[in-house]
Amino acid sequence: METTSTSTRTNRNNTPFSLISRGWKEVRDSADADLQLMRSRANSFKNLANSFDREIENFFNSASIASFSVPSPLKSSTSPDFVKKLRPTFSEIRRAYSAPEISKKVLEKWGPRAKLGIDLSAIKNAIVAWEVDEERRWAVGLDRRRKLGFREFWGEGKEGGGGKFGEWKPIRVLKRRLREFEKKSEFGEIFGGLKNSEFVEKLKASLKAIHKEPQESKEVPPLDVPELLAYLVRQSEPFLDQLGVRKDVCDKIVESLCSSRKNQLLLPSLSSGESTLLDENANDELDLRIASVLQSTGHCNDGGFWTDLSRHHPSDGKRHVAIVTTASLPWMTGTAVNPLFRAAYLAKSEKQNVTLLVPWLCKSDQELVYPNNLTFTSPEEQENYIRNWLEERIGFKADFKISFYPGKFAKERRSIIPAGDTSQFIPSKDADIAILEEPEHLNWYHHGKRWTNKFNHVVGVVHTNYLEYIKREKNGALQAFFVKHINNLVTRAYCHKVLRLSAATQDLPKSVICNVHGVNPKFLKIGEKVATERELGQQAFSKGAYFLGKMVWAKGYKELIDLLAKHKNDLDGFKLDVFGNGEDANEVQTTAKRLDLNLNFLKGRDHADDSLHGYKVFINPSLSDVLCTATAEALAMGKFVVCADHPSNEYFRSFPNCLTYKTSEDFVARVKEALANEPHPLTPEQIYNLSWEAATQRFMQYSELDRVLDPEKDDVQLSKTNGKSITKAVSMPNMSEMVDGGLAFAHYCLTGNELLRLCTGAIPGTRDYDKQHCKDLHLLPPQVENPIYGW
Repeated sequence: METTSTSTRTNRNNTPFSLISRGWKEVRDSADADLQLMRSRANSFKNLANSFDREIENFFNSASIASFSVPSPLKSSTSPDFVKKLRPTFSEIRRAYSAPEISKKVLEKWGPRAKLGIDLSAIKNAIVAWEVDEERRWAVGLDRRRKLGFREFWGEGKEGGGGKFGEWKPIRVLKRRLREFEKKSEFGEIFGGLKNSEFVEKLKASLKAIHKEPQESKEVPPLDVPELLAYLVRQSEPFLDQLGVRKDVCDKIVESLCSSRKNQLLLPSLSSGESTLLDENANDELDLRIASVLQSTGHCNDGGFWTDLSRHHPSDGKRHVAIVTTASLPWMTGTAVNPLFRAAYLAKSEKQNVTLLVPWLCKSDQELVYPNNLTFTSPEEQENYIRNWLEERIGFKADFKISFYPGKFAKERRSIIPAGDTSQFIPSKDADIAILEEPEHLNWYHHGKRWTNKFNHVVGVVHTNYLEYIKREKNGALQAFFVKHINNLVTRAYCHKVLRLSAATQDLPKSVICNVHGVNPKFLKIGEKVATERELGQQAFSKGAYFLGKMVWAKGYKELIDLLAKHKNDLDGFKLDVFGNGEDANEVQTTAKRLDLNLNFLKGRDHADDSLHGYKVFINPSLSDVLCTATAEALAMGKFVVCADHPSNEYFRSFPNCLTYKTSEDFVARVKEALANEPHPLTPEQIYNLSWEAATQRFMQYSELDRVLDPEKDDVQLSKTNGKSITKAVSMPNMSEMVDGGLAFAHYCLTGNELLRLCTGAIPGTRDYDKQHCKDLHLLPPQVENPIYGW
């Protein structure tokens, strides 16, 4: 029974009459709401008029109060008459504003008609348009008053009160009273020294407080020929630099071309007495000028023939950072260790997802590269080794992904060369930010997608001074010449920003110098332990000096043997322990023995090994390093460091335990000084500067990654000129980008030719990965992955 009654009620509620009734009720409710909105609009207009009334009365009340301080003749003759004449005017204005006829007329004019088809949107639009028109008329009137002056604004001299608001009777009365007031006060002061001009200025300020002046919209003039030429010269700076035209010469040309335009901007400002905030740099002025023109036209650059400005947006909303490096553990080299720590500390913040992409070597290459005959049968096995090694040193679990790309070991260059397109091993959905460790090395033979097209932001970190190594080879000068220009090409074509660890590296385009490497936390703990032992009065260092490094001539062994051989008598009794393994070990040891040098050669070991804690002095005479990791580690352990006065050691000069030398005689003096004294304890600031936390902060700043990861700063830069902000569009057409795109295309064509690759020293068959890589990494054959279709 309950079910039947419920269904009956439902059917009754769904009858046609009930539907029509509900529809009419909704229309009626909507009309009531619109009428209420119209009433509120009318009341707001009335309140605005009342506020104007109060402001005017406040002025005259203050004027009447001031009149009590003046002599009685002036007070009795002028002040009461003026106030009496104006008070009826204010009463009329109040009545006119407060009259209910205003609301009634508004409702009658725009009120809904009593018919079924009510157009509520039309009513709303009419009221909004009426309100906007009223505000516009007030603003225009105030703006005209400001420009023309008090007399012209009120329409003096026109019959019938032909001012802006001459059609309204209360305003006509107020204007007439004020004109009479002006005539009476023309030859003297009134109200106790209050001049007519002061009163007018006060009235203007009151009106300005009620209604803000609208912003003036000025039409932006188009670019003229000198500005276009200046922009062309500035964008051609890299090309002109190759022709021998220095950057300062280009800047002077740009400044001279922009001078005429700058004078045009300065003269109007100086004539009007206003200050101008123009940047002294002509390049910045030109940027703002072009940005303003583009902003006024609504232009948006969608890329060119070489560039692809498409942006990848991760589906999960988090940014993604891919770190690509040229070496991997267990090879204990800087490009294997430092990128690993960078990935861990970038992932520690949990603000972005991080992937570390390292090379995978086949077993035959692993036997040549990895120490102690250590090999791996699968990438998973090597990944476990890397993670265990890392967690033992940082003390926390790093949440980042480790991926592998195919690589081959070049015996002659003692380096790993990528095989195939390295960029394809980062999925397109994660292609957001790329950090290329050794960008020149990664891209010498890169034959694949352009990094700057696939990724939103690409940062290169230069680790190695390749020119210094190449100059030591046969025909080194000629090889260094070609390598220098190839490095310039690949960094320009494939990077947005390049970080150089020190000035010892090649001066590359788009580069800045900053040490973005830190020290393994394990070394900082050793330094803290040493400091504690010294505070307790214990002997922290029981041994003398040592040197640690890969035993190849280029790693400082040549400089070390030359110094010790030259000053063998001056350093009589000085013994140096040398730790290292390498290809030149036999030759180095034979040379030291032939020269009868007091060197004790030992096998290479980890710098954090317990057997090295007792040494007090670390000697590093290398001139080929960019930023010696071993030097930073020795300083972190609280030791003395004796090193050359070289750009690679510039960062360490601020530490009191770093003793640098310029000549061989200085070397002897520094060694004796270090052996005779105790190292200074590190301050908390020095410890922090050596840490990876500080290095990560420097990296975020100098790579502009903090700006890229900040959504408020991404894609725009704000500059101010004359107090107004101008948005500088990053989508401006850039000739430099077109040149970079052309270089990338040329490089792609050249690296696609196997004969040219072999002529420039590439490993045969590295344009694509081989079958063994397919088997180890579970990849499709390159013919299937990148098919080539013929006609």
